[in-house]
Amino acid sequence: MNSKIPILLSLFTCLVTQAADWPSWRGPLGNNISPETQAPTQWDKTKNIRWRIELPAPGNSSPIVLGNRVFMTQDIEAEGIRQVMCFDRVNGKLLWKKGTVYKEKEKRHDTNTHCAGSPVTDGECVIAHFASAGLFCFDLNGNELWHVDLGKQDHIWGSASSPVIQGNLVLIYHGPGSPSVLHALDKKTGKKVWNVDLPEVYPKDRFDGFAGKTDGMMGSFATPIIAKVNDRQEVILPVSNQVRAFDLKTGKPLWYSEGMNPLVYSSSTFAEGSVVSMGGYFGSVSVVKPGGSGNMTGNQTWYEQRSKKHRIGSPVIYNGRVFIGNTDGNAECLDLATGKQIWLERLKGNGADGETWGSMVLVGDKLYIVNRSGETFVLRAGPAFEVLSINPVAEKSNSTLAVSNGELFLRTHQALWCISETKATASAR
Repeated sequence: MNSKIPILLSLFTCLVTQAADWPSWRGPLGNNISPETQAPTQWDKTKNIRWRIELPAPGNSSPIVLGNRVFMTQDIEAEGIRQVMCFDRVNGKLLWKKGTVYKEKEKRHDTNTHCAGSPVTDGECVIAHFASAGLFCFDLNGNELWHVDLGKQDHIWGSASSPVIQGNLVLIYHGPGSPSVLHALDKKTGKKVWNVDLPEVYPKDRFDGFAGKTDGMMGSFATPIIAKVNDRQEVILPVSNQVRAFDLKTGKPLWYSEGMNPLVYSSSTFAEGSVVSMGGYFGSVSVVKPGGSGNMTGNQTWYEQRSKKHRIGSPVIYNGRVFIGNTDGNAECLDLATGKQIWLERLKGNGADGETWGSMVLVGDKLYIVNRSGETFVLRAGPAFEVLSINPVAEKSNSTLAVSNGELFLRTHQALWCISETKATASAR
């Protein structure tokens, strides 16, 4: 037998596993890009639906997928429940639900929930952030391995940051509000490895739409990303007024770039050698080459301040372009090298609410984005605006799609959906 065959088979198995899993909110690379090239492009409430499972309450988090399991966070506010739910991806059956009960009053926006952050898995465990109720780690069968109290989360609009697993570290931004802290914990024990305080300070000399309105409103809802630059792994997080980078191993500050607005909803994206970051209300777009040190503001590739441009979803970088889903229901394409706007077009659906809160996802050369009426737009990721299909399920959604093994997983306020072109169609229930 050829001695190379087992190695090749092992490599093939690894690649298939990576392609089939969607282990975190923004996919295996943390940049909204699927390693797969094919996914369904046509569906509705009954067409190409493998299964639909009712959920106990609305939610803004997104599903993740590991093998034949789908995980999702869910809170039931009336009962104080904050939990992870695990479903069988074959039929949608609920396998287990585990979490905690937290009945203390906690602030949130009317449209937010207390489990807005999505879970993360590395194939060994599942980790979820329950805001003031803490950070919880479970094995794949739902047994609690550890939990950590990170303190009260206190912001008028709640929180939304998701945990990230990188090697033996778990990263979580416990904010916004006071205190806002970036934590790195040991994945096996939950013990602190390092943390960085990230106070939210409004510069006195700044003039924008937040002047006089910053009390209680500032802060970041972003999730950290990891950028590997040469031999260094950088933890990058947009916070009030800045994009900041830290050394993964030690938490040591590496570089920062000024220009973010005081309120940041969107997470940064790293691809094609660039970090793209965006603000929320009165938001800006900043593009930085990572790998530097100190104040990188003057080294930004480009910087753009656009008054009243509102963004919640995170950007996609593909073929030298930046694709953005603006909250107002407009899709946008910018040139990565210059910031020049290539196109800005409204996503025209039939639903009552055309806003988009989730992030775009790239599969092959196609972009998928869900509006708040539960319509998923499939766009060509190119220099011309092209809508390939509009796919309604008539249920409100604030979430981001998960892509796994040629299937899509959609979380709405009413249900979890599995969308598949290769399996027999099942009636919604």
